[in-house]
Amino acid sequence: MDTFYMSLPNLDPAEMAFLQQITKDMTEDQKRNFFMIYQSRRRDPQMILLLTLLGFVGVAGVHRMMMAEIGLGVVYLFTGGICMIGTIIDIFNHKKLALDYNQRMATESMQMMKMMG
Repeated sequence: MDTFYMSLPNLDPAEMAFLQQITKDMTEDQKRNFFMIYQSRRRDPQMILLLTLLGFVGVAGVHRMMMAEIGLGVVYLFTGGICMIGTIIDIFNHKKLALDYNQRMATESMQMMKMMG
């Protein structure tokens, strides 16, 4: 089971605990399928930070778009990261933003697993 977690870069302890909780009753094959789906949908917190930093060179909101928050991403883009305040806040909160997004993706991946069989 540890090999599943090792395939996820920059895995936060809170994210690991969440993943362990939702996969505890799965067989090894189910876990393998789950992690294949989840890994393709998961966002690395460092990538979110790098995309957030793009807001300082005039391309604000890309990180929000990558986290399926298209509307807020467009608002950031046209307002300069809401006058840089939103971008600065997101720099400090990038780990929480990534964790929230990844937990949503884990839940959706679990639902996809249930629909598949």
